[in-house]
Amino acid sequence: MSAQNLTCPASIQTDPYPTRLHQHPDQPWYKRQEHTVKGRHLPGPLSQSQLDNFEQNGFLFERGFLHSDEVNALSNAMSELLNRNDYRNRSFTITEPDSQEIRSVFAVHFLHRAFQRLARDPRLTDRVKQILGGEHYIHQSRINYKPGFKGKGFNWHSDFETWHAEDGMPAMHAVSASIILTDNHTFNGPLMLIPRSHQHFIPCIGETPDEHHKQSLKKQQIGVPPEDALSSMINRNGIEAPTGPAGSLLLFDCNTLHGSNANMAPDPRSNVFFVFNRQDNACQAPYAAKKPRPSFLCHTPNQLWQPNDH
Repeated sequence: MSAQNLTCPASIQTDPYPTRLHQHPDQPWYKRQEHTVKGRHLPGPLSQSQLDNFEQNGFLFERGFLHSDEVNALSNAMSELLNRNDYRNRSFTITEPDSQEIRSVFAVHFLHRAFQRLARDPRLTDRVKQILGGEHYIHQSRINYKPGFKGKGFNWHSDFETWHAEDGMPAMHAVSASIILTDNHTFNGPLMLIPRSHQHFIPCIGETPDEHHKQSLKKQQIGVPPEDALSSMINRNGIEAPTGPAGSLLLFDCNTLHGSNANMAPDPRSNVFFVFNRQDNACQAPYAAKKPRPSFLCHTPNQLWQPNDH
């Protein structure tokens, strides 16, 4: 009996990236259908060598993307959002799994002008255009804060797997941009990535529960790749954890497998995170969920989100 998608049985016949299956498929992963870099012909700040690096590994790390005064302004904006009492206990504010410490605030480019300006900064958007090869919009934005000693980690996952299954993103035409607001070092829980993992899609096992985002944003268990497939991928490609000073930029493909450890150091780790999706790849009906996630997690082109929106 072949593997089937629990929530959308018919989609497995046409969907090149079936996931949330009730049993393991016949193969551990599926080959990626889309090119990784689609805009080599476009002018921009990334060199052909950098684009080659991104295409091969699925990510690119640049130190010194922002100046220190810009980092300070963004850090102050982050503190403003984290300290707003009216944003606590709201759906777009996520706390640690075992405390009330805030770990993420979503839709930040709608909540603060500093993040709105950064999302539109040509230094960032021109890089995005070179990778995506077309006009784009912000699918998701957030700030992440991992406090010293207390910040928890995240399991290995592909963002595209979630966006495809739960948001209805059709294809791999999205890129994530993480701007580091604190120095990242080995011990404060930096992001870890599996090089070249973006070239294959690993289907995940288990039906998407109702309101899954309420659990997965604290600790993801559904949408996590099987350990045997992960082991094979890591044995083939290794693990990298880019570290560097505040103001560095990490660009990574929507399908690059990544995760992070807990923060074992006294100093916090924080970043602002934007997901850019190509306009012609706007989300449709979810491929493996009964209904789409709330709009603070899955923006649409030209959307004007407000804190009272769902």
